Amino acid sequence: MARVVTALSSGTFEGTEMMAERMSRPRTRETSQRHSVPLDILVVDDDQATRLSLAYALTDAGHKVTEACDGEEAIALVAERIFDVAILDVRLPKVDGLTIFRRLRQKSPSTSVILMTAFATVPDAVASLRDGAYDYVTKPFDPEEFSLRVIGHIAEHRALRQELEEARKMVASRDAGAPIIGHTPLMQQLIERINTVAQSDAPVLIRGESGTGKELVAHTLHARSPRKNAPFVAVNCAAFPETLIEAELFGHERGAFTGAVRKREGRFKAADGGTLLLDEVAEIPLPVQAKLLRVLEEGVIEPLGTNGSVPVNVRIVSATHRDLKELIAQGKFREDLYFRINVLDLNIPPLRERRADLPLLMAHFLRRFYPGRVPPGIAPRAWAALMDYPFPGNVREFAHAIERAVVLAHGSEIDLEHLPSDIAGSAVPSSPTEANFRPLGVAAKEFEKQYILRALRLASGGKGHAAELLGISRKNLWEKLKLHGISDIDVDGQAH
Repeated sequence: MARVVTALSSGTFEGTEMMAERMSRPRTRETSQRHSVPLDILVVDDDQATRLSLAYALTDAGHKVTEACDGEEAIALVAERIFDVAILDVRLPKVDGLTIFRRLRQKSPSTSVILMTAFATVPDAVASLRDGAYDYVTKPFDPEEFSLRVIGHIAEHRALRQELEEARKMVASRDAGAPIIGHTPLMQQLIERINTVAQSDAPVLIRGESGTGKELVAHTLHARSPRKNAPFVAVNCAAFPETLIEAELFGHERGAFTGAVRKREGRFKAADGGTLLLDEVAEIPLPVQAKLLRVLEEGVIEPLGTNGSVPVNVRIVSATHRDLKELIAQGKFREDLYFRINVLDLNIPPLRERRADLPLLMAHFLRRFYPGRVPPGIAPRAWAALMDYPFPGNVREFAHAIERAVVLAHGSEIDLEHLPSDIAGSAVPSSPTEANFRPLGVAAKEFEKQYILRALRLASGGKGHAAELLGISRKNLWEKLKLHGISDIDVDGQAH
Protein backbone atom coordinates (compact mmCIF):
# COMPACT_ATOMS: atom_id res chain seq x y z
CA MET A 1 0.00 0.00 0.00
CA ALA A 2 1.33 3.45 -0.88
CA ARG A 3 2.70 5.71 1.78
CA VAL A 4 1.00 8.94 2.79
CA VAL A 5 2.11 12.28 1.39
CA THR A 6 5.46 13.22 2.84
CA ALA A 7 6.24 16.83 3.74
CA LEU A 8 9.95 17.59 3.55
CA SER A 9 11.91 20.61 4.68
CA SER A 10 11.68 23.84 2.77
CA GLY A 11 15.29 23.77 1.53
CA THR A 12 15.75 24.48 -2.18
CA PHE A 13 17.71 22.73 -4.89
CA GLU A 14 21.17 24.19 -5.33
CA GLY A 15 22.18 26.17 -8.37
CA THR A 16 24.64 24.53 -10.75
CA GLU A 17 27.57 26.72 -9.61
CA MET A 18 26.99 25.97 -5.94
CA MET A 19 26.55 22.32 -6.78
CA ALA A 20 29.79 22.15 -8.75
CA GLU A 21 31.65 23.53 -5.72
CA ARG A 22 29.90 21.08 -3.41
CA MET A 23 30.52 18.08 -5.66
CA SER A 24 34.23 18.91 -5.76
CA ARG A 25 34.48 18.34 -2.01
CA PRO A 26 35.45 14.86 -0.81
CA ARG A 27 32.52 12.67 0.21
CA THR A 28 32.38 11.74 3.85
CA ARG A 29 29.50 9.26 3.49
CA GLU A 30 28.01 10.73 6.66
CA THR A 31 24.63 10.69 4.98
CA SER A 32 24.89 7.12 3.73
CA GLN A 33 22.20 4.69 4.81
CA ARG A 34 23.23 2.00 7.24
CA HIS A 35 21.57 -1.35 7.81
CA SER A 36 19.87 -1.09 4.38
CA VAL A 37 20.49 -2.16 0.81
CA PRO A 38 21.81 -0.05 -2.09
CA LEU A 39 19.07 0.74 -4.58
CA ASP A 40 19.02 1.11 -8.37
CA ILE A 41 17.27 4.47 -8.84
CA LEU A 42 15.98 6.27 -11.92
CA VAL A 43 15.77 10.08 -11.66
CA VAL A 44 13.74 11.80 -14.39
CA ASP A 45 13.57 15.60 -14.56
CA ASP A 46 14.17 18.12 -17.32
CA ASP A 47 15.82 20.51 -14.86
CA GLN A 48 19.55 19.78 -14.71
CA ALA A 49 20.05 21.29 -11.25
CA THR A 50 17.33 19.08 -9.85
CA ARG A 51 18.79 15.93 -11.40
CA LEU A 52 22.34 16.70 -10.26
CA SER A 53 21.27 17.54 -6.71
CA LEU A 54 19.29 14.33 -6.37
CA ALA A 55 21.94 12.22 -8.10
CA TYR A 56 24.66 13.51 -5.80
CA ALA A 57 22.65 13.00 -2.59
CA LEU A 58 21.53 9.50 -3.62
CA THR A 59 24.96 8.40 -4.84
CA ASP A 60 26.48 9.75 -1.65
CA ALA A 61 24.06 7.53 0.26
CA GLY A 62 25.41 4.48 -1.59
CA HIS A 63 22.76 4.07 -4.29
CA LYS A 64 23.18 3.62 -8.05
CA VAL A 65 21.56 6.46 -10.02
CA THR A 66 20.51 6.65 -13.68
CA GLU A 67 19.35 10.01 -15.01
CA ALA A 68 16.91 10.91 -17.78
CA CYS A 69 16.12 14.43 -18.98
CA ASP A 70 12.74 13.75 -20.59
CA GLY A 71 9.90 11.25 -20.62
CA GLU A 72 10.87 9.60 -23.89
CA GLU A 73 14.33 8.75 -22.60
CA ALA A 74 12.79 7.44 -19.37
CA ILE A 75 10.35 5.19 -21.28
CA ALA A 76 13.29 3.68 -23.18
CA LEU A 77 15.18 3.02 -19.93
CA VAL A 78 12.29 1.33 -18.11
CA ALA A 79 11.74 -0.87 -21.17
CA GLU A 80 15.30 -2.19 -20.86
CA ARG A 81 15.62 -2.79 -17.12
CA ILE A 82 13.84 -2.86 -13.78
CA PHE A 83 14.62 -0.15 -11.24
CA ASP A 84 14.09 -0.36 -7.51
CA VAL A 85 12.93 3.26 -7.35
CA ALA A 86 11.80 5.77 -9.98
CA ILE A 87 11.70 9.48 -9.07
CA LEU A 88 9.60 11.22 -11.72
CA ASP A 89 8.80 14.85 -12.31
CA VAL A 90 5.13 15.12 -13.26
CA ARG A 91 5.67 17.76 -15.98
CA LEU A 92 8.19 16.46 -18.53
CA PRO A 93 8.89 17.10 -22.22
CA LYS A 94 7.62 14.51 -24.75
CA VAL A 95 6.07 12.10 -22.23
CA ASP A 96 4.73 13.28 -18.85
CA GLY A 97 5.60 11.65 -15.50
CA LEU A 98 2.13 10.17 -14.95
CA THR A 99 2.37 8.23 -18.22
CA ILE A 100 5.74 6.84 -17.17
CA PHE A 101 4.23 5.99 -13.79
CA ARG A 102 1.40 4.01 -15.42
CA ARG A 103 3.89 2.19 -17.65
CA LEU A 104 5.96 1.24 -14.62
CA ARG A 105 2.92 -0.08 -12.74
CA GLN A 106 2.26 -2.47 -15.63
CA LYS A 107 5.82 -3.56 -16.37
CA SER A 108 7.44 -3.43 -12.93
CA PRO A 109 4.97 -3.40 -10.00
CA SER A 110 7.85 -3.82 -7.54
CA THR A 111 9.35 -0.43 -8.48
CA SER A 112 8.65 2.23 -5.87
CA VAL A 113 7.52 5.34 -7.76
CA ILE A 114 7.87 8.82 -6.27
CA LEU A 115 6.24 11.71 -8.10
CA MET A 116 7.53 15.26 -7.66
CA THR A 117 6.08 18.54 -8.84
CA ALA A 118 6.20 22.25 -8.16
CA PHE A 119 2.44 22.48 -8.77
CA ALA A 120 1.03 20.09 -6.17
CA THR A 121 -2.61 19.83 -5.26
CA VAL A 122 -4.15 17.57 -2.62
CA PRO A 123 -6.45 15.78 -5.11
CA ASP A 124 -3.48 15.00 -7.38
CA ALA A 125 -1.50 13.62 -4.44
CA VAL A 126 -4.37 11.48 -3.19
CA ALA A 127 -5.08 10.15 -6.69
CA SER A 128 -1.47 9.18 -7.33
CA LEU A 129 -1.17 7.41 -4.00
CA ARG A 130 -4.43 5.59 -4.62
CA ASP A 131 -3.04 4.45 -7.98
CA GLY A 132 0.02 2.94 -6.32
CA ALA A 133 2.64 5.68 -6.08
CA TYR A 134 4.95 5.28 -3.10
CA ASP A 135 5.09 9.01 -2.38
CA TYR A 136 4.24 12.44 -3.77
CA VAL A 137 6.54 15.35 -2.91
CA THR A 138 6.42 19.04 -3.62
CA LYS A 139 9.35 21.08 -4.91
CA PRO A 140 11.47 22.64 -3.60
CA PHE A 141 12.87 20.20 -1.06
CA ASP A 142 16.25 19.29 0.39
CA PRO A 143 17.80 16.41 -1.63
CA GLU A 144 19.79 15.10 1.35
CA GLU A 145 16.69 15.15 3.56
CA PHE A 146 14.80 13.37 0.80
CA SER A 147 17.56 10.77 0.45
CA LEU A 148 17.73 10.15 4.18
CA ARG A 149 14.04 9.91 4.96
CA VAL A 150 12.13 8.80 1.86
CA ILE A 151 14.74 6.75 0.00
CA GLY A 152 16.22 5.57 3.30
CA HIS A 153 12.80 4.22 4.26
CA ILE A 154 12.55 2.28 0.98
CA ALA A 155 16.08 0.90 1.38
CA GLU A 156 15.35 -0.17 4.94
CA HIS A 157 12.12 -1.81 3.80
CA ARG A 158 13.89 -3.80 1.08
CA ALA A 159 16.67 -4.79 3.47
CA LEU A 160 14.07 -6.06 5.89
CA ARG A 161 12.36 -8.01 3.12
CA GLN A 162 15.68 -9.63 2.17
CA GLU A 163 16.45 -10.45 5.79
CA LEU A 164 13.05 -12.07 6.31
CA GLU A 165 13.32 -14.00 3.04
CA GLU A 166 16.72 -15.37 4.08
CA ALA A 167 15.24 -16.27 7.46
CA ARG A 168 12.31 -18.03 5.75
CA LYS A 169 14.72 -20.10 3.66
CA MET A 170 16.72 -20.98 6.75
CA VAL A 171 13.58 -22.00 8.65
CA ALA A 172 12.27 -23.98 5.66
CA SER A 173 15.55 -25.89 5.42
CA ARG A 174 15.50 -26.94 9.07
CA ASP A 175 14.78 -30.60 9.73
CA ALA A 176 12.01 -31.77 12.05
CA GLY A 177 14.56 -32.80 14.66
CA ALA A 178 15.73 -29.20 15.15
CA PRO A 179 12.71 -27.34 16.53
CA ILE A 180 14.65 -24.71 18.49
CA ILE A 181 14.84 -21.44 16.54
CA GLY A 182 18.00 -19.40 17.00
CA HIS A 183 21.41 -18.81 15.49
CA THR A 184 22.87 -16.35 18.00
CA PRO A 185 25.88 -17.52 20.03
CA LEU A 186 23.73 -17.88 23.17
CA MET A 187 21.29 -20.18 21.39
CA GLN A 188 24.02 -22.15 19.65
CA GLN A 189 25.66 -22.75 23.04
CA LEU A 190 22.31 -23.91 24.42
CA ILE A 191 21.76 -26.32 21.51
CA GLU A 192 25.26 -27.76 21.89
CA ARG A 193 24.69 -28.27 25.60
CA ILE A 194 21.32 -29.96 24.93
CA ASN A 195 23.05 -32.39 22.56
CA THR A 196 25.61 -33.22 25.25
CA VAL A 197 23.18 -33.48 28.16
CA ALA A 198 20.74 -35.59 26.12
CA GLN A 199 23.09 -38.57 26.15
CA SER A 200 22.91 -38.89 29.94
CA ASP A 201 20.13 -40.23 32.18
CA ALA A 202 20.95 -37.77 34.97
CA PRO A 203 18.23 -35.33 36.16
CA VAL A 204 18.19 -31.96 34.41
CA LEU A 205 17.02 -28.58 35.67
CA ILE A 206 15.90 -26.12 32.98
CA ARG A 207 15.90 -22.47 34.03
CA GLY A 208 14.34 -19.66 32.06
CA GLU A 209 11.91 -16.78 32.30
CA SER A 210 8.26 -17.35 31.55
CA GLY A 211 7.68 -17.82 27.84
CA THR A 212 11.26 -18.69 26.86
CA GLY A 213 10.34 -22.22 25.74
CA LYS A 214 11.28 -24.51 28.62
CA GLU A 215 8.92 -27.27 27.51
CA LEU A 216 10.27 -27.05 23.95
CA VAL A 217 13.80 -27.49 25.30
CA ALA A 218 12.63 -30.49 27.34
CA HIS A 219 11.00 -32.02 24.24
CA THR A 220 14.21 -31.48 22.27
CA LEU A 221 16.28 -33.02 25.05
CA HIS A 222 14.06 -36.12 24.98
CA ALA A 223 14.05 -36.33 21.15
CA ARG A 224 17.85 -36.39 21.06
CA SER A 225 18.26 -38.88 23.89
CA PRO A 226 18.43 -42.71 23.81
CA ARG A 227 14.87 -42.59 25.27
CA LYS A 228 13.41 -40.85 22.19
CA ASN A 229 11.18 -43.82 21.27
CA ALA A 230 9.71 -44.00 24.80
CA PRO A 231 7.01 -41.68 26.22
CA PHE A 232 7.54 -37.99 26.95
CA VAL A 233 5.13 -36.83 29.64
CA ALA A 234 4.79 -33.24 30.88
CA VAL A 235 2.99 -32.12 34.03
CA ASN A 236 2.46 -28.52 35.09
CA CYS A 237 2.91 -28.71 38.84
CA ALA A 238 1.26 -25.33 39.34
CA ALA A 239 -1.97 -26.51 37.69
CA PHE A 240 -3.02 -28.88 40.49
CA PRO A 241 -4.08 -28.12 44.06
CA GLU A 242 -1.90 -29.46 46.85
CA THR A 243 -4.42 -32.24 47.59
CA LEU A 244 -4.24 -33.64 44.06
CA ILE A 245 -0.64 -33.16 42.90
CA GLU A 246 0.56 -36.29 44.72
CA ALA A 247 -2.13 -38.47 43.10
CA GLU A 248 -1.38 -36.89 39.74
CA LEU A 249 2.31 -37.75 39.97
CA PHE A 250 2.26 -41.14 41.67
CA GLY A 251 -1.22 -42.50 40.87
CA HIS A 252 -3.90 -43.87 43.21
CA GLU A 253 -6.14 -46.82 43.93
CA ARG A 254 -9.91 -46.65 43.74
CA GLY A 255 -11.31 -45.09 46.92
CA ALA A 256 -7.94 -43.69 48.01
CA PHE A 257 -9.61 -40.29 48.55
CA THR A 258 -12.96 -38.63 47.95
CA GLY A 259 -13.63 -38.60 44.23
CA ALA A 260 -11.23 -41.45 43.41
CA VAL A 261 -13.88 -43.59 41.75
CA ARG A 262 -11.41 -45.71 39.83
CA LYS A 263 -7.76 -46.69 39.85
CA ARG A 264 -5.43 -44.40 37.93
CA GLU A 265 -1.77 -44.59 37.01
CA GLY A 266 0.18 -41.44 37.70
CA ARG A 267 2.45 -39.45 35.43
CA PHE A 268 5.54 -41.34 36.60
CA LYS A 269 4.07 -44.64 35.46
CA ALA A 270 2.88 -43.11 32.18
CA ALA A 271 6.44 -41.93 31.49
CA ASP A 272 8.06 -45.27 32.40
CA GLY A 273 11.06 -45.83 30.16
CA GLY A 274 10.98 -42.25 28.92
CA THR A 275 11.16 -38.69 30.19
CA LEU A 276 8.99 -36.86 32.72
CA LEU A 277 8.95 -33.05 32.68
CA LEU A 278 8.06 -31.44 36.00
CA ASP A 279 7.20 -27.95 34.80
CA GLU A 280 6.99 -25.24 37.50
CA VAL A 281 8.71 -27.64 39.89
CA ALA A 282 9.00 -24.84 42.47
CA GLU A 283 5.23 -25.07 43.06
CA ILE A 284 5.35 -28.63 44.42
CA PRO A 285 4.29 -28.63 48.12
CA LEU A 286 6.94 -29.61 50.69
CA PRO A 287 5.29 -32.96 51.66
CA VAL A 288 5.25 -34.05 48.02
CA GLN A 289 8.84 -32.83 47.60
CA ALA A 290 9.89 -35.41 50.19
CA LYS A 291 8.23 -38.23 48.23
CA LEU A 292 9.71 -36.94 44.98
CA LEU A 293 13.15 -37.07 46.57
CA ARG A 294 12.61 -40.75 47.37
CA VAL A 295 11.66 -41.49 43.76
CA LEU A 296 14.87 -39.86 42.58
CA GLU A 297 16.99 -41.74 45.09
CA GLU A 298 15.36 -45.20 44.95
CA GLY A 299 13.56 -45.32 41.61
CA VAL A 300 10.22 -46.40 43.09
CA ILE A 301 6.82 -44.75 43.60
CA GLU A 302 4.03 -45.40 46.11
CA PRO A 303 0.56 -44.85 44.61
CA LEU A 304 -1.99 -43.42 47.04
CA GLY A 305 -4.06 -46.10 48.76
CA THR A 306 -1.37 -48.79 48.57
CA ASN A 307 1.42 -49.98 50.83
CA GLY A 308 3.61 -51.32 48.06
CA SER A 309 6.32 -49.75 45.93
CA VAL A 310 6.27 -49.73 42.14
CA PRO A 311 9.61 -49.44 40.31
CA VAL A 312 9.83 -46.86 37.56
CA ASN A 313 12.53 -46.05 35.03
CA VAL A 314 12.10 -42.36 34.30
CA ARG A 315 14.45 -39.53 33.49
CA ILE A 316 13.40 -36.45 35.46
CA VAL A 317 13.58 -33.05 33.77
CA SER A 318 12.49 -30.13 35.95
CA ALA A 319 11.76 -26.59 34.80
CA THR A 320 11.22 -23.31 36.63
CA HIS A 321 11.32 -19.55 36.16
CA ARG A 322 11.84 -18.98 39.89
CA ASP A 323 15.04 -18.73 41.93
CA LEU A 324 15.15 -22.05 43.78
CA LYS A 325 18.02 -20.96 46.02
CA GLU A 326 15.93 -18.05 47.25
CA LEU A 327 13.03 -20.44 47.93
CA ILE A 328 15.41 -22.71 49.85
CA ALA A 329 16.40 -19.74 52.01
CA GLN A 330 12.72 -19.05 52.65
CA GLY A 331 12.10 -22.67 53.64
CA LYS A 332 9.80 -23.27 50.66
CA PHE A 333 11.98 -25.72 48.74
CA ARG A 334 14.07 -28.62 50.00
CA GLU A 335 17.79 -28.17 49.53
CA ASP A 336 18.41 -31.91 49.17
CA LEU A 337 15.81 -32.09 46.39
CA TYR A 338 17.42 -29.10 44.68
CA PHE A 339 20.74 -30.91 44.47
CA ARG A 340 19.05 -34.06 43.15
CA ILE A 341 17.15 -32.36 40.31
CA ASN A 342 20.06 -30.05 39.43
CA VAL A 343 22.68 -32.63 38.47
CA LEU A 344 22.76 -31.09 34.99
CA ASP A 345 21.36 -27.70 34.07
CA LEU A 346 20.19 -25.82 30.99
CA ASN A 347 19.70 -22.05 31.05
CA ILE A 348 17.51 -20.46 28.36
CA PRO A 349 18.36 -16.82 27.55
CA PRO A 350 15.49 -14.30 27.46
CA LEU A 351 14.48 -12.95 24.07
CA ARG A 352 15.84 -9.48 24.84
CA GLU A 353 19.36 -10.97 25.01
CA ARG A 354 19.10 -12.56 21.55
CA ARG A 355 17.35 -9.98 19.42
CA ALA A 356 19.30 -11.11 16.35
CA ASP A 357 17.08 -14.21 16.37
CA LEU A 358 13.93 -12.14 15.76
CA PRO A 359 14.04 -12.47 11.92
CA LEU A 360 14.21 -16.27 12.25
CA LEU A 361 11.39 -16.29 14.78
CA MET A 362 9.33 -13.97 12.58
CA ALA A 363 9.79 -16.24 9.57
CA HIS A 364 8.94 -19.29 11.67
CA PHE A 365 5.70 -17.87 13.07
CA LEU A 366 4.58 -16.35 9.77
CA ARG A 367 5.06 -19.78 8.23
CA ARG A 368 3.03 -21.34 11.05
CA PHE A 369 0.18 -18.83 10.83
CA TYR A 370 0.18 -18.82 7.00
CA PRO A 371 0.47 -22.55 6.21
CA GLY A 372 0.81 -23.17 2.49
CA ARG A 373 0.48 -19.47 1.65
CA VAL A 374 2.86 -16.62 0.91
CA PRO A 375 3.17 -14.70 4.19
CA PRO A 376 2.73 -10.91 4.29
CA GLY A 377 5.55 -8.40 4.54
CA ILE A 378 6.15 -6.13 7.51
CA ALA A 379 6.57 -2.36 7.50
CA PRO A 380 9.98 -1.14 8.72
CA ARG A 381 8.43 0.95 11.50
CA ALA A 382 6.51 -2.10 12.74
CA TRP A 383 9.72 -4.12 12.64
CA ALA A 384 11.55 -1.35 14.50
CA ALA A 385 8.86 -1.44 17.20
CA LEU A 386 9.29 -5.21 17.54
CA MET A 387 13.08 -4.86 17.73
CA ASP A 388 12.85 -2.12 20.36
CA TYR A 389 10.31 -3.87 22.59
CA PRO A 390 11.84 -5.83 25.53
CA PHE A 391 9.30 -8.72 25.36
CA PRO A 392 8.95 -9.54 29.07
CA GLY A 393 6.81 -12.50 27.97
CA ASN A 394 9.63 -13.66 25.68
CA VAL A 395 8.97 -15.95 22.70
CA ARG A 396 5.41 -16.72 23.82
CA GLU A 397 4.55 -13.00 23.81
CA PHE A 398 6.28 -12.54 20.43
CA ALA A 399 4.29 -15.44 18.93
CA HIS A 400 0.99 -14.03 20.23
CA ALA A 401 1.86 -10.59 18.81
CA ILE A 402 2.57 -12.02 15.36
CA GLU A 403 -0.57 -14.17 15.40
CA ARG A 404 -2.65 -11.11 16.28
CA ALA A 405 -0.95 -9.05 13.56
CA VAL A 406 -1.57 -11.73 10.93
CA VAL A 407 -5.29 -11.81 11.78
CA LEU A 408 -5.71 -8.02 11.78
CA ALA A 409 -3.62 -7.43 8.64
CA HIS A 410 -5.90 -9.69 6.54
CA GLY A 411 -3.00 -10.76 4.33
CA SER A 412 -1.66 -7.24 3.73
CA GLU A 413 1.58 -5.80 5.07
CA ILE A 414 1.85 -5.90 8.86
CA ASP A 415 2.06 -2.36 10.23
CA LEU A 416 2.03 -0.67 13.63
CA GLU A 417 -1.75 -0.69 14.01
CA HIS A 418 -1.74 -4.49 13.78
CA LEU A 419 0.61 -4.90 16.75
CA PRO A 420 -0.46 -4.91 20.43
CA SER A 421 -0.54 -1.41 21.92
CA ASP A 422 2.28 -2.25 24.35
CA ILE A 423 4.56 -2.88 21.39
CA ALA A 424 3.29 -0.20 19.03
CA GLY A 425 3.55 2.36 21.84
CA SER A 426 2.82 5.94 20.90
CA ALA A 427 3.96 5.63 17.28
CA VAL A 428 2.26 7.79 14.66
CA PRO A 429 -0.73 6.09 12.95
CA SER A 430 -0.05 4.94 9.39
CA SER A 431 -2.96 7.01 8.03
CA PRO A 432 -2.63 10.45 9.65
CA THR A 433 -5.46 12.95 9.56
CA GLU A 434 -5.30 16.71 9.95
CA ALA A 435 -6.13 16.21 13.63
CA ASN A 436 -3.10 14.05 14.39
CA PHE A 437 -0.66 15.14 11.68
CA ARG A 438 2.31 16.79 13.36
CA PRO A 439 4.33 19.78 12.17
CA LEU A 440 7.45 18.81 10.23
CA GLY A 441 9.81 20.22 12.86
CA VAL A 442 8.17 18.18 15.62
CA ALA A 443 8.14 15.00 13.53
CA ALA A 444 11.77 15.43 12.48
CA LYS A 445 12.87 16.03 16.07
CA GLU A 446 10.99 12.96 17.32
CA PHE A 447 12.43 10.84 14.49
CA GLU A 448 15.97 11.98 15.28
CA LYS A 449 15.57 11.23 18.98
CA GLN A 450 14.22 7.72 18.32
CA TYR A 451 16.90 7.04 15.72
CA ILE A 452 19.64 8.07 18.15
CA LEU A 453 18.12 5.84 20.83
CA ARG A 454 18.12 2.92 18.41
CA ALA A 455 21.79 3.52 17.59
CA LEU A 456 22.67 3.67 21.29
CA ARG A 457 20.83 0.39 21.92
CA LEU A 458 22.63 -1.28 19.03
CA ALA A 459 25.90 0.01 20.47
CA SER A 460 24.92 -1.19 23.98
CA GLY A 461 25.11 2.39 25.20
CA GLY A 462 28.60 3.06 23.79
CA LYS A 463 28.73 6.68 22.63
CA GLY A 464 31.69 6.24 20.28
CA HIS A 465 30.16 3.24 18.51
CA ALA A 466 26.76 4.94 18.35
CA ALA A 467 28.29 8.04 16.78
CA GLU A 468 29.97 5.83 14.18
CA LEU A 469 26.66 4.11 13.39
CA LEU A 470 24.98 7.49 12.99
CA GLY A 471 27.78 8.84 10.82
CA ILE A 472 28.40 11.85 13.06
CA SER A 473 31.19 12.94 15.38
CA ARG A 474 31.19 12.04 19.06
CA LYS A 475 30.95 15.75 19.92
CA ASN A 476 27.92 16.11 17.66
CA LEU A 477 26.31 13.12 19.35
CA TRP A 478 26.84 14.63 22.81
CA GLU A 479 25.20 17.84 21.61
CA LYS A 480 22.20 15.92 20.28
CA LEU A 481 21.90 13.92 23.52
CA LYS A 482 21.74 17.20 25.42
CA LEU A 483 19.26 18.68 22.91
CA HIS A 484 16.87 15.73 23.19
CA GLY A 485 17.39 15.17 26.92
CA ILE A 486 18.58 11.58 26.40
CA SER A 487 20.24 10.00 29.42
CA ASP A 488 21.76 6.56 30.12
CA ILE A 489 18.56 5.74 32.01
CA ASP A 490 16.54 6.25 28.81
CA VAL A 491 18.81 3.88 26.90
CA ASP A 492 18.97 1.20 29.60
CA GLY A 493 15.30 1.44 30.44
CA GLN A 494 14.21 0.90 26.83
CA ALA A 495 16.86 -1.61 25.92
CA HIS A 496 15.94 -4.00 28.72
